[in-house]
Amino acid sequence: MKPANNHGLKRIFRATGFSIKGLCSAWKHEAAFRQEAVLALLMIPLALYLDVAKTEKILLIATVFIVIITELLNSAIEAVVDRVGDEIHPLSGQAKDIASAAVFISLCLCGLTWAVVIWPLVL
Repeated sequence: MKPANNHGLKRIFRATGFSIKGLCSAWKHEAAFRQEAVLALLMIPLALYLDVAKTEKILLIATVFIVIITELLNSAIEAVVDRVGDEIHPLSGQAKDIASAAVFISLCLCGLTWAVVIWPLVL
């Protein structure tokens, strides 16, 4: 049921609480999210440390966030599909596979971006 008085700062505080609850749930129940979050905690400071242009730093950090965002959406889709029913259905598998593919594509984008930016530093 939707709260009657849900506007202004109260709405913002409630939404923030729900977001934190979602992050905690993902951390507790999703191993892939935990792995990607730990990598993000290593990669973001590294991106800030690297001697590259500001736009390159932003690209490095943004692609890491894209991976995290995509993993959260994938986890949400999987939870909804699992909630709908236990029976095996082609559309349920398709939804999960497509969400997983989105995570894969985001990981490819992140890896490619990091490789392109870091490669000149290695040479």
